[in-house]
Amino acid sequence: MKIICIGRNYTNHIEELKNERPAEPVVFMKPDSAVLLKQHPFVIPEFSEEIHHEIEIIVKINKVGKYIEPKFAHKYYDEISVGIDFTARDLQDKLKAKGLPWEKAKAFDGSAVIGDFLPKTDFISMENLTFELTNNSKTVQKGNTSFMLWKIDELVSYVSQFFTLKIGDIIFTGTPEGVASVKPNDVLEGFLEDKKLFRIQVK
Repeated sequence: MKIICIGRNYTNHIEELKNERPAEPVVFMKPDSAVLLKQHPFVIPEFSEEIHHEIEIIVKINKVGKYIEPKFAHKYYDEISVGIDFTARDLQDKLKAKGLPWEKAKAFDGSAVIGDFLPKTDFISMENLTFELTNNSKTVQKGNTSFMLWKIDELVSYVSQFFTLKIGDIIFTGTPEGVASVKPNDVLEGFLEDKKLFRIQVK
Protein backbone atom coordinates (compact mmCIF):
# COMPACT_ATOMS: atom_id res chain seq x y z
CA MET A 1 0.00 0.00 0.00
CA LYS A 2 1.38 3.38 -1.01
CA ILE A 3 0.19 6.90 -0.35
CA ILE A 4 0.37 9.27 -3.30
CA CYS A 5 -0.09 12.93 -2.44
CA ILE A 6 -0.88 15.96 -4.57
CA GLY A 7 0.40 19.41 -3.67
CA ARG A 8 -0.76 22.85 -4.80
CA ASN A 9 -4.17 21.82 -6.12
CA TYR A 10 -6.18 24.78 -4.76
CA THR A 11 -5.40 28.33 -5.89
CA ASN A 12 -6.02 30.00 -2.53
CA HIS A 13 -3.68 27.57 -0.76
CA ILE A 14 -0.99 28.23 -3.38
CA GLU A 15 -1.35 31.95 -2.69
CA GLU A 16 -1.30 31.64 1.12
CA LEU A 17 2.06 29.84 0.98
CA LYS A 18 3.33 32.16 -1.79
CA ASN A 19 4.06 29.21 -4.08
CA GLU A 20 4.16 29.24 -7.86
CA ARG A 21 1.08 27.85 -9.60
CA PRO A 22 2.17 24.55 -11.17
CA ALA A 23 1.68 23.66 -14.83
CA GLU A 24 0.97 20.04 -13.87
CA PRO A 25 0.17 18.26 -10.59
CA VAL A 26 2.84 18.28 -7.89
CA VAL A 27 3.27 14.69 -6.69
CA PHE A 28 5.02 13.31 -3.62
CA MET A 29 4.79 10.08 -1.63
CA LYS A 30 4.36 8.92 1.93
CA PRO A 31 5.33 5.42 3.11
CA ASP A 32 2.80 3.17 4.82
CA SER A 33 4.57 3.92 8.13
CA ALA A 34 3.23 7.47 7.83
CA VAL A 35 -0.32 6.27 8.55
CA LEU A 36 -1.52 7.34 11.99
CA LEU A 37 -3.01 4.25 13.59
CA LYS A 38 -6.69 4.34 14.53
CA GLN A 39 -7.41 5.60 18.05
CA HIS A 40 -3.84 6.87 18.39
CA PRO A 41 -3.06 10.52 19.14
CA PHE A 42 -0.88 12.60 16.85
CA VAL A 43 2.34 13.31 18.71
CA ILE A 44 4.17 16.44 17.56
CA PRO A 45 7.67 15.28 16.53
CA GLU A 46 10.71 16.71 18.25
CA PHE A 47 12.32 17.84 14.98
CA SER A 48 9.69 20.49 14.20
CA GLU A 49 8.22 23.54 15.91
CA GLU A 50 5.64 24.20 13.21
CA ILE A 51 3.48 21.22 12.27
CA HIS A 52 0.63 22.30 9.98
CA HIS A 53 -2.68 20.50 9.43
CA GLU A 54 -3.78 20.02 5.81
CA ILE A 55 -7.18 18.39 5.33
CA GLU A 56 -7.75 16.68 1.99
CA ILE A 57 -10.23 14.53 0.12
CA ILE A 58 -8.73 11.05 -0.19
CA VAL A 59 -9.65 8.13 -2.42
CA LYS A 60 -8.89 4.42 -2.09
CA ILE A 61 -7.90 2.53 -5.23
CA ASN A 62 -9.97 -0.65 -5.77
CA LYS A 63 -8.19 -2.33 -8.69
CA VAL A 64 -4.84 -2.41 -10.43
CA GLY A 65 -4.36 0.25 -13.08
CA LYS A 66 -1.66 1.74 -15.28
CA TYR A 67 -1.96 4.46 -17.96
CA ILE A 68 -5.61 4.98 -17.01
CA GLU A 69 -7.56 7.23 -19.36
CA PRO A 70 -9.41 10.07 -17.56
CA LYS A 71 -12.77 8.83 -18.83
CA PHE A 72 -12.19 5.46 -17.12
CA ALA A 73 -10.59 6.77 -13.91
CA HIS A 74 -13.87 6.68 -11.97
CA LYS A 75 -13.83 2.88 -12.21
CA TYR A 76 -10.64 2.64 -10.14
CA TYR A 77 -12.05 3.87 -6.82
CA ASP A 78 -15.40 3.43 -5.13
CA GLU A 79 -14.70 4.83 -1.66
CA ILE A 80 -13.72 8.31 -0.52
CA SER A 81 -12.93 10.01 2.77
CA VAL A 82 -10.99 12.90 4.25
CA GLY A 83 -7.53 12.79 5.76
CA ILE A 84 -4.77 15.03 7.06
CA ASP A 85 -1.38 15.51 5.46
CA PHE A 86 0.58 16.74 8.49
CA THR A 87 3.50 18.88 7.35
CA ALA A 88 6.57 20.08 9.22
CA ARG A 89 6.41 23.52 7.62
CA ASP A 90 9.61 24.86 9.15
CA LEU A 91 11.57 21.86 7.94
CA GLN A 92 9.87 21.93 4.53
CA ASP A 93 10.81 25.59 4.04
CA LYS A 94 14.46 24.79 4.76
CA LEU A 95 14.43 21.86 2.33
CA LYS A 96 12.71 23.88 -0.40
CA ALA A 97 15.24 26.69 -0.01
CA LYS A 98 18.03 24.21 -0.74
CA GLY A 99 16.17 22.50 -3.58
CA LEU A 100 15.99 19.25 -1.61
CA PRO A 101 13.15 16.67 -1.46
CA TRP A 102 10.32 17.15 1.04
CA GLU A 103 10.11 13.65 2.52
CA LYS A 104 11.46 14.51 5.97
CA ALA A 105 8.79 17.21 6.26
CA LYS A 106 5.92 15.29 4.72
CA ALA A 107 6.46 11.54 5.14
CA PHE A 108 7.42 11.13 8.79
CA ASP A 109 5.70 8.57 11.05
CA GLY A 110 2.10 9.51 11.84
CA SER A 111 1.93 12.24 9.20
CA ALA A 112 -1.04 10.72 7.33
CA VAL A 113 -4.47 10.65 8.95
CA ILE A 114 -6.96 8.46 7.08
CA GLY A 115 -10.62 8.89 7.92
CA ASP A 116 -13.40 6.33 7.70
CA PHE A 117 -14.28 5.59 4.08
CA LEU A 118 -17.72 6.03 2.54
CA PRO A 119 -19.06 4.69 -0.76
CA LYS A 120 -18.83 7.35 -3.43
CA THR A 121 -22.37 6.38 -4.40
CA ASP A 122 -23.44 8.24 -1.24
CA PHE A 123 -22.65 11.48 -3.08
CA ILE A 124 -24.14 13.08 -6.18
CA SER A 125 -20.86 14.25 -7.72
CA MET A 126 -17.15 13.97 -7.00
CA GLU A 127 -16.75 17.49 -8.41
CA ASN A 128 -18.90 19.21 -5.79
CA LEU A 129 -17.90 17.80 -2.41
CA THR A 130 -17.70 20.06 0.63
CA PHE A 131 -15.26 19.12 3.38
CA GLU A 132 -13.90 20.80 6.48
CA LEU A 133 -11.55 20.51 9.42
CA THR A 134 -12.36 21.76 12.90
CA ASN A 135 -9.86 22.41 15.66
CA ASN A 136 -11.41 22.39 19.14
CA SER A 137 -14.84 22.63 17.46
CA LYS A 138 -13.91 25.73 15.42
CA THR A 139 -13.75 25.47 11.62
CA VAL A 140 -10.18 26.10 10.46
CA GLN A 141 -10.25 24.74 6.91
CA LYS A 142 -13.15 24.40 4.50
CA GLY A 143 -13.00 23.41 0.85
CA ASN A 144 -14.96 22.13 -2.11
CA THR A 145 -13.68 19.89 -4.87
CA SER A 146 -15.14 22.29 -7.45
CA PHE A 147 -12.14 24.53 -6.73
CA MET A 148 -9.53 21.87 -7.53
CA LEU A 149 -7.11 22.74 -10.32
CA TRP A 150 -7.15 19.03 -11.25
CA LYS A 151 -10.25 16.97 -10.43
CA ILE A 152 -10.10 13.57 -8.76
CA ASP A 153 -10.44 11.56 -11.98
CA GLU A 154 -7.75 13.66 -13.64
CA LEU A 155 -5.42 12.96 -10.73
CA VAL A 156 -6.05 9.21 -10.82
CA SER A 157 -5.24 9.23 -14.52
CA TYR A 158 -2.18 11.45 -14.11
CA VAL A 159 -0.45 9.52 -11.33
CA SER A 160 -1.12 6.22 -13.12
CA GLN A 161 1.23 7.39 -15.87
CA PHE A 162 4.10 7.15 -13.38
CA PHE A 163 3.04 4.57 -10.80
CA THR A 164 1.04 1.38 -11.17
CA LEU A 165 -1.97 1.86 -8.92
CA LYS A 166 -2.73 -1.15 -6.74
CA ILE A 167 -5.66 -2.20 -4.57
CA GLY A 168 -5.59 -0.28 -1.28
CA ASP A 169 -3.41 2.58 -2.48
CA ILE A 170 -4.53 5.99 -1.20
CA ILE A 171 -4.45 9.27 -3.11
CA PHE A 172 -4.45 12.53 -1.17
CA THR A 173 -5.86 15.14 -3.55
CA GLY A 174 -4.61 18.46 -2.14
CA THR A 175 -5.59 20.90 0.58
CA PRO A 176 -7.54 24.19 0.51
CA GLU A 177 -6.45 27.37 2.26
CA GLY A 178 -6.40 27.71 6.04
CA VAL A 179 -3.43 25.54 6.99
CA ALA A 180 -2.07 26.37 10.44
CA SER A 181 0.03 24.99 13.28
CA VAL A 182 -1.29 22.41 15.70
CA LYS A 183 -0.58 22.48 19.42
CA PRO A 184 -0.78 19.95 22.26
CA ASN A 185 -4.36 19.33 23.41
CA ASP A 186 -5.86 20.34 20.06
CA VAL A 187 -8.69 18.10 18.91
CA LEU A 188 -9.00 17.85 15.12
CA GLU A 189 -12.16 16.54 13.47
CA GLY A 190 -12.66 15.97 9.76
CA PHE A 191 -15.99 16.18 7.94
CA LEU A 192 -17.16 15.26 4.45
CA GLU A 193 -20.59 16.72 3.64
CA ASP A 194 -21.29 17.04 7.39
CA LYS A 195 -20.33 13.42 8.11
CA LYS A 196 -17.55 13.21 10.71
CA LEU A 197 -14.94 10.76 9.50
CA PHE A 198 -12.08 11.22 11.98
CA ARG A 199 -11.23 12.69 15.37
CA ILE A 200 -7.59 13.19 16.37
CA GLN A 201 -6.09 14.30 19.66
CA VAL A 202 -2.80 16.21 19.41
CA LYS A 203 -0.10 15.64 22.02
